[in-house]
Amino acid sequence: MFDYVLEPFIRYGFMQRALLGSLLLSASCAPVGVFLMLRRMSLTGDAMSHAILPGAAVGFLLFGLEIVPMTIGGLVVGLLVALGSGAVSRFTVQKEDASMAAFYLISLAVGVLLVSWRGSSIDLMHVLFGSVLALNDAALGLIVVIAAATFLALVIFWRALVAECLDPLFLRSVSRIGAPVHFLFLTLVVLNLVGGFQALGTLLSVGLMMLPAAASRFWSNRVGAMCLIATVIAILSSLGGLVLSYRASMPSGPAIILTAGVVYALSALVGRRGMLSSLLVSRRHKTA
Repeated sequence: MFDYVLEPFIRYGFMQRALLGSLLLSASCAPVGVFLMLRRMSLTGDAMSHAILPGAAVGFLLFGLEIVPMTIGGLVVGLLVALGSGAVSRFTVQKEDASMAAFYLISLAVGVLLVSWRGSSIDLMHVLFGSVLALNDAALGLIVVIAAATFLALVIFWRALVAECLDPLFLRSVSRIGAPVHFLFLTLVVLNLVGGFQALGTLLSVGLMMLPAAASRFWSNRVGAMCLIATVIAILSSLGGLVLSYRASMPSGPAIILTAGVVYALSALVGRRGMLSSLLVSRRHKTA
């Protein structure tokens, strides 16, 4: 069994780079996904993953499929979309979810048009869905920097991030760091989406962030425990997805997200706070 799982990572260098990149993304994205879920902004993460497309497309138009220009472009546009939608929701009558939807739809349309203008359908598929098996040293270096920055931010601002996600009104009433912490949180979201962009593409990068986080909710209600469980689920999903893609000749990114989806379904069914547990508790109450 171990040979079946480890053999592709021992034989091929590209599988080793894919595994390293996926593990780093798992450790970085999963805790951010937990905070997104607790903040009830899960769909915001999906919108932001689409919103980085125009910046990546501009980098692609100017420099081709180069990781650094596409990353910088995606980061800049992602932050602009986050700030723009926040400004619209704060200074107008429109709610944040509606303004975010408007911004991300415009960004997605512009990005697809830009990539299609110069590139081929293959280039568009690469931008939209990524290729974790094609990670190079520059992409791995970027993922390492993003993971380190995320870990450092979580360690330093852990209590503030927890308070801002669970009770932002309380944080604003007792401290002036509420707005800066929220901006830091959005920056971490954009950074991790940009980090997952090369591996999973703009459409699937949010999957490794949200599916493990959502699955962890069925096992614990403590923030620290959920972050740890989500990271473990993301790591197992990355490993299982890469092995599945190698053995079954499947696209690597969708295989990783599909594996995470299976873990989510199992967690929803048999988790400590899942459906079976709820049914058992309900029957005990009825019997009593």
